[in-house]
Amino acid sequence: MSSRFAPRPTRTTVRGGETAVPSGVPRQSAAPLTRSWKPPFPLDLGVTLGALRRGPGDPTFHITPDGSVWRASRTPEGPGTLRVALRAGTVEAEAWGPGAPWFLDRLPTLLGASDDPSAFEPRHRLIAATARRRPGLRLARTELILESLIPSILEQKITADEAYRAWRLLVRGHGEPAPGPTPRMYVMPDPRTWSLIPSWEWHKAGVDNKRASTILRAVKVARRMEEAATMEPLQAQARLELIPGIGPWTSAETVQRSNGAPDAVTVGDLHLPGIVGHALADDRDADDETMLSLLTPYKGQRHRATRLILLSGHTPPRRAPRMRKTDIALL
Repeated sequence: MSSRFAPRPTRTTVRGGETAVPSGVPRQSAAPLTRSWKPPFPLDLGVTLGALRRGPGDPTFHITPDGSVWRASRTPEGPGTLRVALRAGTVEAEAWGPGAPWFLDRLPTLLGASDDPSAFEPRHRLIAATARRRPGLRLARTELILESLIPSILEQKITADEAYRAWRLLVRGHGEPAPGPTPRMYVMPDPRTWSLIPSWEWHKAGVDNKRASTILRAVKVARRMEEAATMEPLQAQARLELIPGIGPWTSAETVQRSNGAPDAVTVGDLHLPGIVGHALADDRDADDETMLSLLTPYKGQRHRATRLILLSGHTPPRRAPRMRKTDIALL
């Protein structure tokens, strides 16, 4: 074990007495491993790690009122929980479970140490203003494929609320409680458990056979999928797209998170072309072709450009009904 990781007692003291774990969370006897890291760049934890969250009720992700970010993942070493806080410019991390050393080893990478925003040159006033306002944006890199791939498959061609519900139900129903004093968090199922989920459980979660079958094909070759986390983004996308049911939209959504891919622009999205068109050309009817044309000046950094556009809040007002919820019984 690396000497920079040290077990921390389960109790620490602050002015006024003992610190408390989040309300309603049982105490755990195992002390966490800890690591401190001072990033040599501005860092906004919420903005950087927020892209990993799958809806407000994501059982694998939680932000506490003090700004700490909690993540529960199935690492190559086993389940792990990571708590990250930023205090006076220093990242303080605690990790529990078999995956704790793996988490702490990769803490800088997760928080954008391998990201290079200096390669990004704003060419539009809106993007330049947002970049100045959000200097702490870094592209997170989890180095974990399935934890981004599976929820991305669930999000195919349905509303975000439906996809978030499916993720919650499947992870809580078939995953396992996350290690450590977590705020009721869960680690997603391992590949074998995903493969054994009965058809009626997919149905209860609102997942049609097409998406369920795609997930089952992916977990069947989980090791080959996870290898993509070490590849260049285009190679990684090509690897993922070998699985029937995984196309450019899903592969881009995955490698944006797993590989920290700055140019993996999401093509095939229902809303993104209109958002980009509205922000850069006052064209809310833009399609994918128009969006890619508008993003041409940001070649190599197109995902970063779209993140900044979304963070700007400059989105077109809705004028059409939202995507209708899907009744899978009719499929």
